[in-house]
Amino acid sequence: MLKHLFYTILPVLLVISCNAEKMVDTEENTSVLESKLLDYRISPEAKFDKNGLMFSDQGAWFAYGLSDNMRQVGFSGPFLMTQENGVWLSNALLSLEIEGQQWDTLITNAYSSHLEQEFRSEQLSLTQQLVFASANSALINTTIKNHSPNALIVDYFWKVNDIWADGIETKRSDKGMEIFSSLSEAIGFIDFKDTREQLRLRSGDSLNLLVSQSFVFPEYLESYKQEELSLKTFNQRLKERQEEKNQQLADLEQLIKPQFSDPVYLSLLAKAKLSLQNNWRVPAGSIQHAGLFPSYHYKWFNGFWSWDSWKHAVGLSYYDLELAKEQVRLMFAFQEADGFVPDVVFRDTTIEKHNYRDTKPPLASWAVHKIFKQSADLDFVKEMYPKLKQYHNWWYRDRDHDQDGICEYGSTDGSLVAAKWESGMDNAVRFDEAEILQNGPTAFSLNQESVDLNAYLYLEKMLLSELATSLGLEVDAEDFSNHASILKEKINNQFFDATDGWYYDTDIDGTSMIRVKACEGWIPLWTKVANQDQADAVQTTMLDTNHFLTKVPLQTLSISHPEFNPQKGYWRGPNWLDQAYFGIQGLRNYGFEKEADQLTLTILEGADGLLDKGTSIRENYHPVTGEGLNAHNFSWSAAHIIMLLVKE
Repeated sequence: MLKHLFYTILPVLLVISCNAEKMVDTEENTSVLESKLLDYRISPEAKFDKNGLMFSDQGAWFAYGLSDNMRQVGFSGPFLMTQENGVWLSNALLSLEIEGQQWDTLITNAYSSHLEQEFRSEQLSLTQQLVFASANSALINTTIKNHSPNALIVDYFWKVNDIWADGIETKRSDKGMEIFSSLSEAIGFIDFKDTREQLRLRSGDSLNLLVSQSFVFPEYLESYKQEELSLKTFNQRLKERQEEKNQQLADLEQLIKPQFSDPVYLSLLAKAKLSLQNNWRVPAGSIQHAGLFPSYHYKWFNGFWSWDSWKHAVGLSYYDLELAKEQVRLMFAFQEADGFVPDVVFRDTTIEKHNYRDTKPPLASWAVHKIFKQSADLDFVKEMYPKLKQYHNWWYRDRDHDQDGICEYGSTDGSLVAAKWESGMDNAVRFDEAEILQNGPTAFSLNQESVDLNAYLYLEKMLLSELATSLGLEVDAEDFSNHASILKEKINNQFFDATDGWYYDTDIDGTSMIRVKACEGWIPLWTKVANQDQADAVQTTMLDTNHFLTKVPLQTLSISHPEFNPQKGYWRGPNWLDQAYFGIQGLRNYGFEKEADQLTLTILEGADGLLDKGTSIRENYHPVTGEGLNAHNFSWSAAHIIMLLVKE
């Protein structure tokens, strides 16, 4: 449905002159922007076709692709993230037809600032540029140039192509066409000159045509009405976007580790940032703050997940602090009175329901602390600290079955599946034999205690202590620090097996280890729980070719485990870049810098397409073959690539 959606294409603006206002010259206005970091060429074949990537910017809830068809002069789309978990409104809603022209060349370029495509024939060149003027509107400038030696009559018209989205009806109006949806209260408006035009172009003359495509939520309608959408605006917005992206990339490049200063890693850094840009959404519906999807590519990933949000916020903190703060605020806007933060929330709950059955691992304090380190924004700390403290304490109230100071993953509805989801590692082998225990009316725990959860809670205590100190809350700071020391000792005594040199989950009593060598075993290194001897032992296994030293190393499960199955196992063997990052940074925490550098290079070189232009960043990777798996354009993978490459 086009719920809460308004669609407008503004009337065509004509400029005819040898000296007409030119398109912005990309080369003149970019210093670090690269082209073709991602390949947006797609001619969708059906409304749910997600075989290609889509370009978006400014937090818009719609996106476009580049033309992959010389017979259709127009950008692919738009792709709407406002209904049906993402749907193409059209193959190309508006295309330009020129009588008698057969294009023989199509050149496409994509920048982080805009899309660009050029069609050529013997007589004419036709160049289109698309830039997002705002979250509401995309501007498309088309320049037709006569490069023949003779004057030409250009006979052209705009063609409205078939609409694919369900429940849509259209009717002609004085301004062009209106769009209605039986599934929504929204109305679409397409304003354009619905007539064939003829124009004489002398040799060297050009014709500029400007249209805008706008998708406006009700809360933005007034601001949208005040937007100036003109050729002058197009040039201004394009320049603004180029400068904006340049500055962000320059900020990131200033932070890159010297050992990763090669241009190929700079390009990867830019690709990671662009991937996050494509998943950025402004507040709308029940979503009160801006944030990032995990991926627009996969149908279920059009919401906002809690631990995804904490990871996104950390990646964003290196170049867009305001968006990083908004990402954190987004999830805490749904925090319940007892401190609980839901697993996932959605803009439109008629499509998907918020998930209050479970939460996700406690990494929120890490995100806020990282933002504070980058920004020194004490007001943000003041805003978030009470929420973080409440969330932290919730774990010990609702997820500590035997009240021994060691928490468990669980659920609010008593379901085993939601309890496994709460770990973020949905089907991890360590939970295969788990059962559910009741703690209270809406509080349930697994019958096992997890090393990663308690290591995260240790880190939270240490970070909350630092944040409390920054706010002058010395009692809180000392209390968190003291409890962290106690928890550290418990973790090392209960979860570390000196014989195997590895950290394992245990049963609820803490007496029997669940001997699955998996990525949770190095989390105590990332959170600095381990002592040096324990860290030495863990790194030995991490660098063992029989366990985690693979083509794409530090995968989620040892290759020696009988349940290792990356192709079908989701959390049973693929390399997830967040867990790999935790392992690599964990090694750095204990002096294994060379090993950490080599593992980083091995991952980046082994994961298919990461260092190539055009190829998207995947949800996870096969550790043996390097094949990219599951969703494309995945946000937390991109965020953790940034973390791997920049200085802490």
